[in-house]
Amino acid sequence: MAAEAAVDTRRVAVVGAGWAGLAAAVRLCEGGAAVTVFEMAAQAGGRARSLGGDDGLDNGQHILIGAYTRTLALMRTVGADPDTLLLRTPLVLRRADGSGLALPPGPPVVAFLRAVAAAGGWSWRDKASLLAAAAVWAARGFRCDAATTVATLCRGLTPRVRAELIDPLCVAALNTPAAEASAAVMLRVLRDALFSGPGSADLLLPRRPLGELLPEPAQAWLSARGVDWRRGHRVAALERRDGGWRVDGEAFDAVVLASSAAEAARLAAAVDAGWSTTAAELRYEPIVTVYLDAPGTALPWPMTTLHEGPDTPAQFAFDHGQLGGRNGRSAWVVSGARQWTERGLDACAAAVQAQARPLLPHATVRRTLAEKRATFRCTPGLQRPAAAIAPGLWAAGDYVEGPYPATLEGAVRAGEAAARGISATA
Repeated sequence: MAAEAAVDTRRVAVVGAGWAGLAAAVRLCEGGAAVTVFEMAAQAGGRARSLGGDDGLDNGQHILIGAYTRTLALMRTVGADPDTLLLRTPLVLRRADGSGLALPPGPPVVAFLRAVAAAGGWSWRDKASLLAAAAVWAARGFRCDAATTVATLCRGLTPRVRAELIDPLCVAALNTPAAEASAAVMLRVLRDALFSGPGSADLLLPRRPLGELLPEPAQAWLSARGVDWRRGHRVAALERRDGGWRVDGEAFDAVVLASSAAEAARLAAAVDAGWSTTAAELRYEPIVTVYLDAPGTALPWPMTTLHEGPDTPAQFAFDHGQLGGRNGRSAWVVSGARQWTERGLDACAAAVQAQARPLLPHATVRRTLAEKRATFRCTPGLQRPAAAIAPGLWAAGDYVEGPYPATLEGAVRAGEAAARGISATA
């Protein structure tokens, strides 16, 4: 008779109900743990959440890609169907005039070669420079010195390829300007997105508010399995006692710190001062999203790549009407937005409105949202805090040590890794 799999029956506290915390809670619950979730906000989702209300707006525009395998699997686990909730298209980085790169379906290497050959508006020198650089990156296993910046990595590319491909990809993936961004992390993203398998580079654009992608179905799934929710509860104290942990005096066998890095650093300071210092020293880049309304109009594509400049802040625009949302509404995204948050959100919104005028002449600003600590600055040689802090205490978030920048996939993978780490010691 086959031995039965071990079931984790311990009490586990998950502090934070962003995507990392939800991933940890789901996987722990699957293993049999009794899970309590502490969340200081009134709703789950963290930095990728819906705002509620009749507008159906999110706290910012988010995208997924086909390589986000763990995020897609988690959605399916909690009953959120990616095929219904996400518009899947091949990777297209196309400007309003049709220039840019568009990957056709097919094997990754062949699709990349075909996309470069057909890139609209690019000269033979542009295409040759990209193909030569990609060949060198592949020959080196998509690895480079940890101190290298993306700008240094790509200095052999023509200005047009840097401006129309590398810069928007870098700021979209790492939320850090190419001159300051880690080339090692960028190469890992390129490898996994463009060359890891068919469909890995596909764009997955939300058709519904972010809450419906994961936070709401995950909460329903967890509640149906007896998870104890403590909403509106900011944890004040964490301490180790009697071989377990106390969260605000309440006993648990293990804890997942799935809050922000700053909150995790505060709570872990008395447990591991070194870990706490590393987490607290992370620096951040903001992202600003400007929602525009222009009834009766549409953008050229569901996601349009834009020309960023001193007076044109947005790098991408998303047409919500083409994504199942309100017709005439679009989201204009300003990543790496530090200089614009310093100038003020009104100035940023006015600049985006002017930037949109050639495409949407009569657009009005519906709302401007800034996530001031959207992601950590993904710079060369950055030291990120480890996931394991102490026996029975794990950190989970897009900021923990790992190969990826701050993304939804990074958050989900960190949450699942914390759940595995705790379950392994059951």
